[in-house]
Amino acid sequence: MTIDFHAHPVPDAFRKWLPLLNIDVIADDGFPLPQWNREMHLQFMDDAGIDYTVLSLPTPHIHNGDDEKSLQAAIEINDELASLKSDRFGWTACLPLPYVEGSIAEIGRCMEKGALGVKVPTNASGVYLGDPSLDPVMEELDRHHALVIIHPCRAKERPAECITGTVAAIYEYPADTTRAVLNMIAHRIMTRFPNIRWIVPHCGSFLPYMLQRFTGVSGILASMGMMETVDPWAEFVKLYFDIAGDPEPVALDMLRMVAEDDHIVFGSDFPHSPAKVILMKKKHFDENTRWLGIREQIYSGNGLVQGD
Repeated sequence: MTIDFHAHPVPDAFRKWLPLLNIDVIADDGFPLPQWNREMHLQFMDDAGIDYTVLSLPTPHIHNGDDEKSLQAAIEINDELASLKSDRFGWTACLPLPYVEGSIAEIGRCMEKGALGVKVPTNASGVYLGDPSLDPVMEELDRHHALVIIHPCRAKERPAECITGTVAAIYEYPADTTRAVLNMIAHRIMTRFPNIRWIVPHCGSFLPYMLQRFTGVSGILASMGMMETVDPWAEFVKLYFDIAGDPEPVALDMLRMVAEDDHIVFGSDFPHSPAKVILMKKKHFDENTRWLGIREQIYSGNGLVQGD
């Protein structure tokens, strides 16, 4: 059984609400939303040999500064996502973060409707995962033993005329994923809320490099009273990582230098990555004898620990 933990629906309610929220997809993401429907996704799964997909909403994040309007959007989008649940699809809810009360209410409502958990952006209007203001949301997710899929989002401030600032997928997404997870580590999110099952995208982004640096620098800062003492490795070992994007030839090797093999799961990034590109990469991954020891773990065994 192959389980996909990084794939996106683009429901009609999402397309409807983005302009109503005055959110410009091109300005936010650098490229338009891809075409998507249930039948297209099932055909891709059949072609790729994927048995079950956990759907999570893509960017842009739906909060536009208006808490109640963003909550209304989340409710309508989540109701459409719930209708996709089947023996092939599970789903995670979107939340109107950083609106805490609305997010807590939507977590409870969606878990009752069969959600596996939630998708959260790396930052919501500049409020990053790990921020103490979001602790009540973390408490609710912990209470539900929720699966939480992190998806990158643009930083609020970025260079305007540099390629790394204009096309989010090139640099902003891995940079913001790394920034968010380091902030979670600094605030001990994983040990304070131990029942949340976190999935970090794209082979951990820049974390394989940053983890050791953060460990050294945070120790110096803690000794100077400039931050609280934290054990970065105790936080990091609780995370799971998907291999969406380009795990070969180097990213998966880098991830395995810091993460255990039993904490790595499969992700396709469909439909934001075209089906034929994913199929080509997956064929190479399937045929590469280097992964004989861990491929089945990644496709199935590790995911079954997370799943429904």
